[in-house]
Amino acid sequence: MERIIDYQATEPVRKVGQIRPVTIPHSPRKVVLATIRISIPRVNANNNHVELVATVGVRGVMGTSQILFKIFRDGKEIFRAQEGVESDPTSEVNYIVTFQAIDTNVGEGTHTYQVTAENITNGTEAAVVGPISFSGLAIAPFEKEHDSDRTMERKTSRNRTRTMVRETSRNRHRTMEHETRRNRTRTMVRETRRDRDRDMVRRTSRNMNRDRNRD
Repeated sequence: MERIIDYQATEPVRKVGQIRPVTIPHSPRKVVLATIRISIPRVNANNNHVELVATVGVRGVMGTSQILFKIFRDGKEIFRAQEGVESDPTSEVNYIVTFQAIDTNVGEGTHTYQVTAENITNGTEAAVVGPISFSGLAIAPFEKEHDSDRTMERKTSRNRTRTMVRETSRNRHRTMEHETRRNRTRTMVRETRRDRDRDMVRRTSRNMNRDRNRD
């Protein structure tokens, strides 16, 4: 089983005729039609795939154009598709082109995906007329997440055990310190009493000696 780790979608143009026709430039120039950004968490890095779907409405203006659509990830081309577009008003003029690409084992971080179009046939003309949509769905296996959860649970358990050991050791040291202080206090009390008793015995002995001498 797999789970969704990110999903992004954009629809710059919702319907045909919503914008003025945008002439598709001839190669090597190109027009950027849509851009999305997909984020891959560290735990799912290099163990995932990103499903990309684009839909573009185009119109033939002059001749039969061959339109090259490309998808880039962070400026690097990862996919291309080609569509022929005629301009004969008695035949087909408007076209809806939909294509899908799958980008696998994407690294950690936020990645920029762009879909572009360029005309590779000289002496022809075609234009983007809408709609335009572009979406990306990032998916990763459940097992990766579960393994990570187990690892985090083990780390948490170890940290709790260490904390308990430290607390137990700290409490034991505190108890020993308290016992040591109490023992010192008791010893000081006993010493004080012993010294007081000795003083009393000495005074009593001196007093008795004085009384004998008087007699």
